[in-house]
Amino acid sequence: MYQRYLIVASKLDLAGINITTQLSQFGKFDFYLVDKEIIFTENLDLERINQYDFIIFASKHQSEKKSKTLSLHAPGNWRTADYGGVIGKTCKSSALFQKQLFEKINKISSEFNLKEYNVTLECTHHGPLINKPCVFVEIGSTETEWKDRKAGFVIAKSIYETMNEFKENPYNEIAIGIGGPHYCPNFNKIQLNSNIALSHIIPQYVFPLTEEMVREAIEKTDEEVDLILIDWKGLGNSEQRRQIMEILDKFFLPKKRTSEIEK
Repeated sequence: MYQRYLIVASKLDLAGINITTQLSQFGKFDFYLVDKEIIFTENLDLERINQYDFIIFASKHQSEKKSKTLSLHAPGNWRTADYGGVIGKTCKSSALFQKQLFEKINKISSEFNLKEYNVTLECTHHGPLINKPCVFVEIGSTETEWKDRKAGFVIAKSIYETMNEFKENPYNEIAIGIGGPHYCPNFNKIQLNSNIALSHIIPQYVFPLTEEMVREAIEKTDEEVDLILIDWKGLGNSEQRRQIMEILDKFFLPKKRTSEIEK
């Protein structure tokens, strides 16, 4: 499915440099170190990027709570584009690659006793907008964590092993996620412990949900989507839920609540 991978990081990003430095011990990789921030499309050489099958952005994560995180997500924007990209547009992403990378980060962080970090998915957010399937892998959320060599090692080893071992699994159900908060606690459990592989996630804070958002999430999933996964309690009140279900009905895909999935 993917033969040529490119690892992209900003020279300004301590976590990105940490991860790419750690990756070097695992062999030869194609790196693209960008002079400016990687979330802005205009800072990237798209001709160079388009020579590859799959792009991995290694990056820092920032949050108000300053929590220690190892996270991954697809890039794209649902309602605003304050941090790169284009409003209403997302990048392609692979549910299978995200699932296998998420499993690796959980496994390897546990093996190396990185207990103080929370391993989590994030919903689809920020730029850049490119034409190749991609994923952001991030260390958060302060300079202390960005420079943490052990955290960089865990992410690097996870990237290396996922790239080497990545395989298409016809038995995985491919899904997009609807609802819930930014850090997706219910989707995390499903991505890790079920047969479902998630790609794009549309969180509650970008609602009201539109048909265009759902279509974008489906069309920008590299695999054929089998299922719409719903964080029912993270949809809002009963009227909002009704409106959302009316929109989802137009796509003629099976719908399941996160509470219905064994995890």
